[in-house]
Amino acid sequence: MSDHKDPTRIYIGGNNQSAEVMTSVEAAQYLKMHVKTICRLAKEGKIPARKVGSEWRFLRSVLDSWLAEALV
Repeated sequence: MSDHKDPTRIYIGGNNQSAEVMTSVEAAQYLKMHVKTICRLAKEGKIPARKVGSEWRFLRSVLDSWLAEALV
């Protein structure tokens, strides 16, 4: 089953996978990092994220851009 049909995923503006909103756990899995590292980097402003209540949220497309810039 493809991700764009997964009802547990949240997308901004429809089913565009690049606009997928991820939790800190999902972002950590996506970037192959520990979730505590992801949260620390978000808190320090070193990784692009937004706090929603007590939880961090990440956009896949923004993480992709951030990673591409960091690797260049």
